[in-house]
Amino acid sequence: MQSYLDFETPVRDLEGKIAELKSLATSDQAVSIDDEVRRLSVRADEALIDIYKKLTPWQKTQVARHPQRPHFSDYIKALISEWTPLAGDRKFAEDPALQAGFGRFNGQPVAILGQEKGSNTESRLKHNFGMARPEGYRKAVRIMDMADRFDIPLVSFVDTAGAYPGIGAEERGQAEAIARSTERCLELGIPNLAIIIGEGGSGGAIAIATANRVLMLENAIYSVISPEPGAAILFRDAARAPDMAAAQKITAPDLLGLGVIDGIIPEPAGGAHRHHAEVMASTAKAITQFLTDFPGTRGRLEVREHRRDKFLAIGTNLS
Repeated sequence: MQSYLDFETPVRDLEGKIAELKSLATSDQAVSIDDEVRRLSVRADEALIDIYKKLTPWQKTQVARHPQRPHFSDYIKALISEWTPLAGDRKFAEDPALQAGFGRFNGQPVAILGQEKGSNTESRLKHNFGMARPEGYRKAVRIMDMADRFDIPLVSFVDTAGAYPGIGAEERGQAEAIARSTERCLELGIPNLAIIIGEGGSGGAIAIATANRVLMLENAIYSVISPEPGAAILFRDAARAPDMAAAQKITAPDLLGLGVIDGIIPEPAGGAHRHHAEVMASTAKAITQFLTDFPGTRGRLEVREHRRDKFLAIGTNLS
């Protein structure tokens, strides 16, 4: 069943009427309802296009968090063959929030990192809503070490509100683990690609998103802090999250203009949650382009210098 956001009310009403008409239809019906269904479908499509043409930053935040938006596991199923997940950081425990392993993309070996939010109550609890603990980032470093050793390019799928801030995580060195993971990203001699598929929150995202190329889905968000806690800190009022989202410049077009990201993967009107197959195809195209632009013939020093120069250049070309 389709889940609607609050600003999608016109579409919900039209699609509700379509569903009602279809449920009343019978094979021996004297009057065909096809024309009316077609007319309502056209109106619903037009309403959806109109709404998604002018989304505010806060509305994009809601779209990025949509429960039916494709998650890490969906991208793995659609794009990666021979997926072999690896578990544990060899120091403390396994962290299901941050998934890691190896597989093949169009036959080419790739290392994969990504946060998994889960798609129902049970899986969301299992994966801690995509918020990784220190052991998750130490696992990421372990996989990066292996990929670097065997010259396998790395692709990261970023989707987290942030690293888990619990007492246990802090006691086990959350900040240090994030810093080590970010540092390892910068040191890699292999090319790495990061794709923000939903939320890219704070250090929890940058720990696996410090890449040669950083892309965002059109309705994803990427920020140093989520709008709600940011509003609570700056405005002393979490209810002003929409104002905070606008002030933060967290949307893909804003961040592309600032030079924080390198490209935008388009989403059809209605968002990725309505169009899984189309978004998977666009993402596959982006990964293919990346692997073409960063072939194995590139030297390890050249790959590192490209990544270093890219991040040092952020903010230097602003008027």
